[in-house]
Amino acid sequence: MSLPVRRPGHARALLHARARATENTSDPFWPTRLAADLRELNAGWKESAEIRTDAAWAARTAGNSVLGLLRPNQVTVTDPITARTYRHLYLSALRFDFRCATLKGLVERLPGNAFAALDCYSRALYAFALLGQSRPEGLALMDEVLDEAGDHTKTLHVLLHGLWLGQDLEQGPERLLALSARSPLDARNDPIVLFRRAGALRRLGRYDEGLAAIDRA
Repeated sequence: MSLPVRRPGHARALLHARARATENTSDPFWPTRLAADLRELNAGWKESAEIRTDAAWAARTAGNSVLGLLRPNQVTVTDPITARTYRHLYLSALRFDFRCATLKGLVERLPGNAFAALDCYSRALYAFALLGQSRPEGLALMDEVLDEAGDHTKTLHVLLHGLWLGQDLEQGPERLLALSARSPLDARNDPIVLFRRAGALRRLGRYDEGLAAIDRA
C-alpha cells in the first residue's frame, strides 16, 4: 500500500485550512474552498474528520448550517476527496441535528460503488444513525469501525454519541461504558464523555454513580 506523500509544512497547512473553514462560515462557498484545500493537501480520512467535524459544528453554532449550503447529491461528486469533504460535512451536520433517519437513508441511497468504498469516519456516522435508532445492526457495524479506527478520538465520540442516543439497544449501556474507557477518551475529565457515561449509569440503575458523573462533568 502506498502512503500519501507529506510535504514539509503539511500539518501547518491543515491548521490553516481548518481556520479558514471555521472562521468564515457566513461565506456560502466555504465548503467548496475547504474541499479544494484538502484535495491539494491530499488529506487522509482522519485529517478530514478532524477538520470537517469542527467546521460543521462551527457553522451550526453560528447559524450557518452546512445543510443549507450543500445538496445531498453532492456527497457523490466524481473527485473522491471532494466527495469525502461534502459527505463528512453533511453527515456530521445531520448528526448534530439528531436526524438519524435522514442520515441513514442518505447513506443507503449511495450508489453501490460509493457505499462499498466509504471511509471509516463515514461508516462511523452511518453506525451513529443505526445506533441512535436502537437498530442492533449498528452494534456490528460499530465493531467493524472500531477495528479500523483504532484510537481516533472523533470516531470514538461519534460511536459514543450513537450508543447514548439508542435507548433500547441490548447491552447498550454496558457497551457505552466500555467504549468510554478506551484510551484516548478521557473518562475522568472530558465533560461530554462523563455526560454520556451518566446516561448509561442511569439506565443500569447505578444512580449515585450517574449523579457523580454529572457533578464532575
